[in-house]
Formats: sequence, structure tokens, C-alpha cells
Amino acid sequence: MNVNEIGPVTPFYVIVLLWAARVIVWTFICALLAWLGIRVLDVLTRPIHEQDRIGESPISVGLFIAGFFILIGLVIHGVVTGPVLVGGGLLASLIDPRRLGLVAITFVVALLLGVALLRIVDRLTPRIPFLSVEQNPVAVGIYVFGYLVFFGLIIHGALIMPL
Repeated sequence: MNVNEIGPVTPFYVIVLLWAARVIVWTFICALLAWLGIRVLDVLTRPIHEQDRIGESPISVGLFIAGFFILIGLVIHGVVTGPVLVGGGLLASLIDPRRLGLVAITFVVALLLGVALLRIVDRLTPRIPFLSVEQNPVAVGIYVFGYLVFFGLIIHGALIMPL
């Protein structure tokens, strides 16, 4: 090594491997949260059976997959552009416990706030029956697509927010 070199002491390939590991770990964590969110959404919005209805139409399935890809794209973007804990060890560099806590809190708040606002706006607009989406699997697919994008944007914010 040249004593006049300026740059990180860690070899470049190690940085790339750490970066790739962060992307993989956070993508799986957030995908699990998205799956859990849809399960909870199914319970909190009893008249709408999201998981059952989406499977009834290829268009609904396509919308679900599209929403999921957008969510994962937002997660990956958040991971690669978000701050990284430096000097805290390998595990802390992969999963900062404070960031994990923030993502978990964001998940709960987003889910509860989303369902609460859905119900409030549904009651404030009696001529627009929100729960009628249950009648058509494509409508349910669009509704879940919107939820996945909503959730992806919120998780993205939690991933890039400086702590």
C-alpha cells in the first residue's frame, strides 16, 4: 500500500459485500413486514377479504405484484441512500438497532393510521361506499396496490431519516 493513498482502510470488495448484505437483510425484513401488514389489514378491515379476493383475478394478482415491486424498490432505494452506522461493528452496520426500532414503530403507526383514516373518510363520504371494493377482486387488487405503495413510501422515509 502506498503511504500517499487517501481513502478507506477497508478494501473495496468488503464495502461492496457489506452493502449487498444490507440490501438483502433489509429487503427481507421489509418484505416480511409488508406480508404481515396485509395479514393485519385483512383482520382490521373485516368486510374486505384482501388475500382471498386478490387470488380470484389475474389482474388483481398483477396489481399486487406491481405494488410489491414498488414497495421493494422503495426499500432498496432507502437502504442504499440512507445513513449507515460507521464504526459500530459488522452487525450494527447491517442492522442498526435504532433504525430497526424506527421501522417497526413506523410499520405499526402507518398500519393503524392508514386503517383509521380509511374508516374516517369512509364515514365522512357516505355516498362513496369504500367497503364496496369487496365486490370486485380487481378493486381489491387496486386497494392493496395502493396500500403497498403507501407502506413503501413510509418505510422508505424511515430508512433514509437521519437519527
